[in-house]
Amino acid sequence: MPKSKWNLNTIYISERLQESLRPISRCSMTTVVAPMGYGKTTAVNWYLEERAKAETLKIIRISVYSDNLAIFWKSVQEAFARAGFPFLREYPCPTDAAGGGLMVDDLCHELAGETSCYIFIDDFHLLTDRRASTFLCMLANRLPVNVHLIVASRDRFLPAAETVRLGAKAYQIGTEQLRLNHTELAVYAHRCGTDLSDAQVESLLYSSEGWFSAVYLNLRTLSERGVLPSRNSDIYTTFTAAMIDPLPEKQREFLAVMGLADEFTIEMAQCITGDADAGQILSMLTAQNAFVTRLPDGATYRFHHMMKECAERSFLAMESETQKLYWERFGLWYEEHRQYLHAIAAYRKSENYDALLRVIRNDAGILLASLKPSEVLEILDGCPAETLKAHPFAILVLMRRMFTWRQIPKMLELKTLLLTAIEEHPELPKEERGNLLGECDLIMSFLCYNDISAMSRLHRSASSQMSRLAISIQNSGGWTFGSPSVLMMFYRAPGELQSELVEMDECMPHYYKVTGNHGQGAETIMRAEASFMQGRCMDTHIELEHAYAQIEGNGQVNMALCCDFLAWRLSLCTDIELRYSFEERYMELLRYHNAAWIYLWTATSAYYHALAGELARIPAVFAEHQLSTINFLAPGKPMMEMIENQVYLAQGAYTKVIGRSEGQLAVCEAMHYALVVLHIRIQTAAAYEMLGKPEEAHAWLSRALSDAAPDGFVMPFVENYDILKPLLEREIKNDLISKIIELGEAATARNAAGTRPAAFDVLTPREFEIVELMAQRLSNREIAEQLYLSEGSVKQYVNQIYSKLHIEGDTRTKRAQLARLLREKT
Repeated sequence: MPKSKWNLNTIYISERLQESLRPISRCSMTTVVAPMGYGKTTAVNWYLEERAKAETLKIIRISVYSDNLAIFWKSVQEAFARAGFPFLREYPCPTDAAGGGLMVDDLCHELAGETSCYIFIDDFHLLTDRRASTFLCMLANRLPVNVHLIVASRDRFLPAAETVRLGAKAYQIGTEQLRLNHTELAVYAHRCGTDLSDAQVESLLYSSEGWFSAVYLNLRTLSERGVLPSRNSDIYTTFTAAMIDPLPEKQREFLAVMGLADEFTIEMAQCITGDADAGQILSMLTAQNAFVTRLPDGATYRFHHMMKECAERSFLAMESETQKLYWERFGLWYEEHRQYLHAIAAYRKSENYDALLRVIRNDAGILLASLKPSEVLEILDGCPAETLKAHPFAILVLMRRMFTWRQIPKMLELKTLLLTAIEEHPELPKEERGNLLGECDLIMSFLCYNDISAMSRLHRSASSQMSRLAISIQNSGGWTFGSPSVLMMFYRAPGELQSELVEMDECMPHYYKVTGNHGQGAETIMRAEASFMQGRCMDTHIELEHAYAQIEGNGQVNMALCCDFLAWRLSLCTDIELRYSFEERYMELLRYHNAAWIYLWTATSAYYHALAGELARIPAVFAEHQLSTINFLAPGKPMMEMIENQVYLAQGAYTKVIGRSEGQLAVCEAMHYALVVLHIRIQTAAAYEMLGKPEEAHAWLSRALSDAAPDGFVMPFVENYDILKPLLEREIKNDLISKIIELGEAATARNAAGTRPAAFDVLTPREFEIVELMAQRLSNREIAEQLYLSEGSVKQYVNQIYSKLHIEGDTRTKRAQLARLLREKT
């Protein structure tokens, strides 16, 4: 049979498979699961091409090439941008459920519309991080009706529970739909250019089990040699014999080298191979080889994974120096195109640590943060000390990253190496020496976190030596490590408030000078918070407006959110004009695509609505106690857990508050978080009071009052006054307690003047009057005396109130439920 008749690159989608593909357009998620070489990608691409002929649609194609989550995320960003959705470029890779949820919200908002949109993720099995499949399930559950997710994988990845939960939203295609049966194999062989006998079809079907790649390779061998290959050949031997060995040496080397790339262009192939004819080679290969394909953008090529694996085996057979040469070229290509993660990986394989450190310095630690700490530590272990010393600016970036990862011994080891490098090069210009030593001091100041005096000394040193901005700190990043309060970070011990405020005023200008105003406004916010803690609401409002003005337009969103936290707390005790509603602020934050800032907004909302008794408006991550799903930075976590305590208190989960307090106090005391400690003691006292344990409540309150007295802190007590009032009235009066009661009564009266909670609309005015007295912890006898009723009448009223409000339980729990309901405004 003449070779001209062969057409081995023909695309064949059987009628049976076509029918199996039709339901994709009706489902949120379709999984296509089968071993390698069953034509998963070909089938999906055929389906999408057919849909594109029938309607206008958007197609987002994403290919997975490794289990590196950071590299996968870059490919996701690029794929969405190519399809006309560049908004994901601004997103960091979500690393927890809350960050994933934020991105899903944004993604659904951007993709929703009349135009059908298909997201195709290929080779998903290579992404071994379980969070990836969890995220896809979350996405599938919330996708708008015009968006369809298609995921191809060699292995099943949907957990059984998620499959049940998705129900009809999920559609599954497997091996049975993809493999060729006897008739289909005969049709496919005919379209490829040969008519096999029934016996040959049966034999091929038996040996291949309908596996598309095996059938293709058998037909390829038949076209080249006139006979089918031996049944005893493994797939890789068959592949190499059919697809690589017959090629000229130049093309074999081309495949071996470019098989290392995930995707590549002609320009990249020319650069890496040094072959000006790369374009012609690719044209020939795509025409003759179904395992080399050009992507829909018309400019990018990729190898099928079977081809990549065989090509890589050929590459590993090359001389060691030849391999290094090619890896060097890959590294340079990726570096010049700012694909720094790929560049680091390539330079590591070429053992060119000079170039690798150059990339780390240019990246300034941004993408480096997405690598696993163990990977970076392995790189450092392999890098000669002399090479490291030749790149002092890279050492600074690595020191900062080691601090973030809490690899403090390695951070100090790098510092020693940096100082040694400076000493060994006295010829360094004075300016460069100063910049290196100054930025080293700046980074070391983080080890003195929340010791303002110690940090200030290092900031002054950095400021006096540096003539440029730090390269290891980005001024657009967060400044409070996820805390919504500056004062909670830096208030170390009772009685030290005034000295700490002075230190902050003197320290921050030096820090701003070398970081491009990173955290600008922190000292003003801290002073405003201090005024608030002391109950000086007018002074608080003035300082707060100063802070807002100081940060306006400078991109310091983190600091603006700290202002918001204070503003909302202040609004509970005095009339101020808030700049945003919670909803408006959330929508404004979405455009930054920054999960950390959303967490700050969430914390502010949770704390405010817990204090206001508006339980239904507390964000789910706090209301449902999902903080464990969020990767908080360690310094900000105690503040978030304190806010969660306040939510537990509002929800009436008093034993939870008490049970958590001991562990939280140990962490906060070790970190010198004196203000957070004060809040936890107050919350625990309130919890004991609500459980009818006055002695324990008194012990916790007394300690809190003792801690608060030196600096006159009253507002944490006032914020919980509705529970603490009976306790405070039993304490021996002093100026601090008198001020707490004064402010607490004023806040109670102010709130009482507001709208009556809708839940109590079923009560008569007299019944609601009794509810308010019950909320003040008055007994039935005391209520009777105030209202000139008999105690029996009050008891009847109380029973009627519980009945109307559907409150059940014993006397103590009924009262707790009533108090909680009274605080819950609508």
